[in-house]
Order: sequence, then structure tokens, then C-alpha cells
Amino acid sequence: MHFDLREPVSQLCSSSVHRPKCHPHLTFLSRHVYIVSMADLLGAFEQAVLLTILRLGDEAYGRAILNEVHEVLRRNVSAGSVYTTLDRLETRGLVNSRLAEGTPARGGRARRYYTVAVDGVRALSEARATLNAMWANVQLPIEGQP
Repeated sequence: MHFDLREPVSQLCSSSVHRPKCHPHLTFLSRHVYIVSMADLLGAFEQAVLLTILRLGDEAYGRAILNEVHEVLRRNVSAGSVYTTLDRLETRGLVNSRLAEGTPARGGRARRYYTVAVDGVRALSEARATLNAMWANVQLPIEGQP
């Protein structure tokens, strides 16, 4: 669902000011500002998987995603954690998958390829904006100073 936050609230939602019916996960802050609930925010690992799928493009299949996430995060990543995350992202409508024909090199086994759905791109964008807002005006202590 797309909201143009320049429109008056009455045009966006016709229900309660505190929790509009048009989207249960949005909270009204002022006339033009909404925040997404914490449950809808992407975790760091989910972001890594989604960004990896975007980076790999047409070659985004399970093992390639696993290898790339391992390389980018520079830590051991289990296949189970990647496949569980892919399943969760697909259930949430953030990624789509398709089975490709099996090849003789793979013993006839099919390979599942992934793409990031429009909602996945939107979720990544919201996660980035949220992190940028959280980091705004934050200065980390300089080493050696209190």
C-alpha cells in the first residue's frame, strides 16, 4: 500500500487518528509523519540477505547467496540460517522464488532462484531511512577522550 504523505490525513485514512484502519502497522505522529512498527523492520541479517540477492541479480540462488553473505559479513553463516531467512522473507512477500530446470551437472536437481519483490525494496529503503534517522546527530566518542 502506498501513501503520499503530502496528502491530508483525512484522505489517507478515514479512521482513528491514533491507529488508522488503512494500515495496522502505522502509527500517527503528526499530520504528515508515520513510523513503521518495530515488528515490520528488517533485521541486520535479513538486510544482508536481501542486499545479496540484489547484488547477485540473475545468479541469486541458495548456495550463491550463502557464499556471498559469508564473504560480506566476514563470519561463518550456516546454510540453515540463510534458507530459514529466505523462507521467512518469501512468506512476508519480500522475495519471490522460482525453480529452474535441473541440469546434468547437478544430477538433474532443480535450483531455486530468488528475486527481491517490490515490498522487499520498500522494506530495505525503510530500514535504511530508519537507521539514518537513528544515527542523525550522533557523534561517537573520539578515542582517548571521555
